[in-house]
Amino acid sequence: MGSVAPNVAELDGSNFKITRSTNLRDVPLPGSPEELSHSHCTDHMVTVRWTVEKGWETPEVKPYQNLSIPPTASVLHYATECFEGMKVYRGYDGKMRLFRPDCNGERLNSSSQRSSLPGFKYDELKKLVAKLLQVDGARWLPNPGSFLYIRPTVIGNGPHLGVSVPKEALLFIIAVPWPDFTKMKQDPQAAPKKGLKLFASSPDTIRAWPGGFGYAKLGANYGPSLQAHGQAQALGFDQILWLFGQDRQVTEAGASNFFIIWNNADTGKLELVTAPLGNQLILPGVTRRSVLELVRERLSQKSVGSLAPLDVVERTLTIAEVEKASKEGRIVESFVSGTAVSFSSAFGPHLKYLKHTNVESQYFITPVAMIRNEDTDISTLGKDGEPAGYAAQIKSWLEVIMYGKEEHEWAYVIEDEEK
Repeated sequence: MGSVAPNVAELDGSNFKITRSTNLRDVPLPGSPEELSHSHCTDHMVTVRWTVEKGWETPEVKPYQNLSIPPTASVLHYATECFEGMKVYRGYDGKMRLFRPDCNGERLNSSSQRSSLPGFKYDELKKLVAKLLQVDGARWLPNPGSFLYIRPTVIGNGPHLGVSVPKEALLFIIAVPWPDFTKMKQDPQAAPKKGLKLFASSPDTIRAWPGGFGYAKLGANYGPSLQAHGQAQALGFDQILWLFGQDRQVTEAGASNFFIIWNNADTGKLELVTAPLGNQLILPGVTRRSVLELVRERLSQKSVGSLAPLDVVERTLTIAEVEKASKEGRIVESFVSGTAVSFSSAFGPHLKYLKHTNVESQYFITPVAMIRNEDTDISTLGKDGEPAGYAAQIKSWLEVIMYGKEEHEWAYVIEDEEK
């Protein structure tokens, strides 16, 4: 929809109406069925209404509740919807932090306009999230080293069944306790697992295409992919590796960005390779961006411990190249990145143990052990059958920023509400 017209109100995250809940919800225990459900929200939510006549109204913090929308709402018929995925971390110094929230705000603004929904000043999003966490953070995120998942969403909620740009929209933000799989018990009977198992998509199943909306975080990108994801899980795989085109380009792994570290066949140089953003086939992940920037800054010119320097390469790569590199023994490591990397194939709501073992790196940076492409199993581990340690090092760099062990411009500190 482009920028908001000058005669209507823009989104303002500094002015709030607050209605506090008088019926507080139970805080789920770590690893409980409620937490594993990914749907047990905190006491409050943020809502902001938008209309084409007036623009953005005053944001509200209100008790968590169901939404009321008409059956003719645009979102129910024409998928006018987008969302973001963020986390807030309780640092070891007791402070709450968001990780690069302006990147999420910028992407939500872009996704919203791609969905024919209203735009907004992207840096206002972090203010809305911060206010929600000031109200709920002390009760729902009391312990250092823990986090909550944040889901900002924009929908076309007005009663307009006609095929047209929505005249009304709603931005809402909820917070959800999220399982920290690295802290769960491991099944002592389970065989060690060195990384994810990916199942390459079939040629007749496409997640995104040039000129489409693969770069935007829309529900329309996810719903059509769930059937293929479920089929892969039924075969014992963790996620789909989405391929595109006649040359079978590697794009994303499930809802995560995919990386591979290998020795270049022509130059012999060690490279970190990931799909480019220019063709708009993949989501510009905040973690992806951070991985590339950290490697360029800290690991492109010198070694770190036993890890040799890497050249960062953003280019189209094919599954045939990955298979060839594996056969030639040139792959050093592979991993995926995302805000909330999913392991739903390994968890049921009542599981006692974490079925994945060796979970130290299985969080938002997760090693990949193998890819099945048609009838071929491709190993993406190093020559000794183990991850080389790059994913673990990058994850460590990110964690110290997220939890405040290192002061960094990427961390946005949220002050707790004064009592």
